[in-house]
Amino acid sequence: MDHTNHVRLSTADLVPDNLEGASVYGADDEKVGKVDHVHGVGEASTVIIDVGGFLGLGAKPVAVPASQLDFMRDEDGEVHAVTTWTEDQLKAMPEHRD
Repeated sequence: MDHTNHVRLSTADLVPDNLEGASVYGADDEKVGKVDHVHGVGEASTVIIDVGGFLGLGAKPVAVPASQLDFMRDEDGEVHAVTTWTEDQLKAMPEHRD
């Protein structure tokens, strides 16, 4: 996916209503997970990403700082995130428990 024309979200846009359900693309530009939920707002928030699994089953939730993700909107207005982590690196993180 070419992200060059996608509009970065401002800090004020980093709220759960905008981020939950967003696809997350990794270092190789492959989809590595999906935002399940968010704790807090802005760059100081924590984003819970479901990694792995199939159709939402068997996915592992991991917590990452929002500041480590680059959230943007594509041409259709859909929010997604880009990170430098690979799916394997995210899977190696400790499982998040609410």
